Amino acid sequence: MAGLPKSFTGWDVTPPEQRSREDLTGGAGMAELHESIARLLASRNQWRQAYHHLRSALDLMTSGESAPEPEQLRHEVNRLRRAHAEAREQSLRDSLTACYNRRYLDQRLEQLLAERSSADGGLAVALVDLDWFKRVNDTHGHLLGDRVLQRVVDLLQEALPDGAFCARYGGEEFVLVLPDVLPNSAVQVCESARQRVEQFPWSQLVPGLGVTISIGVAHERGACAGRGSAEQQLISADALLYAAKRAGRNAVAFRKGAEVRLAGAAAGRSRSSERKAAGY
Repeated sequence: MAGLPKSFTGWDVTPPEQRSREDLTGGAGMAELHESIARLLASRNQWRQAYHHLRSALDLMTSGESAPEPEQLRHEVNRLRRAHAEAREQSLRDSLTACYNRRYLDQRLEQLLAERSSADGGLAVALVDLDWFKRVNDTHGHLLGDRVLQRVVDLLQEALPDGAFCARYGGEEFVLVLPDVLPNSAVQVCESARQRVEQFPWSQLVPGLGVTISIGVAHERGACAGRGSAEQQLISADALLYAAKRAGRNAVAFRKGAEVRLAGAAAGRSRSSERKAAGY
């Protein structure tokens, strides 16, 4: 049992195999056995199993009416619970931007799609890409590029509705997941995010720097969302992102029926293109 955490100082650390039979009989003996196992598991960062053994030890030690409350054990159970929760949370976060990672996105998006019903407003998935980001890295270096990514994530998350979240999809691509929103509201959330990024004073980071984003917003209403897959909705959002980039970037593209449209000021670009195609 060598190498146990210092937080267990003051406890009986004698391995269970070295204790007498009398020590390990009855509720108290079983509680000590659970404690010993928990210490070993905690030293290996196996927090979930350690927590369950400490929980069992606590139950055994508080089962008697006259038994004193083991405050040290109770505190250790709570510490392990917090450590386990923190470790799980960190495993679902992107190390650079602190938004959620691809692992969380895949898990949560599948859950949300399975929960959709005809009574829901629907589910919107927006794929966000930084425009010309390679130029930022090539011109100013990757350290500044990292700062840009961090700031963009802050701006994306600034005014998300309840239940929505941002996740890093890969590289300079991010996903906004907006549950229980109507199509117009989803587009407005994304257009507001696009404006915040465009209007941020990037020159404060380095003179002459400008950053914009392009977004493709795919929306599925109610029960229709439940019949699709996370992959299908991401593919739809990716196709709309491509439409936004093809229209000149710094735009939000969405679908209105069978027609692809651009939001906000960028909407004039598509109308101009239509007039040119018609010969006006």
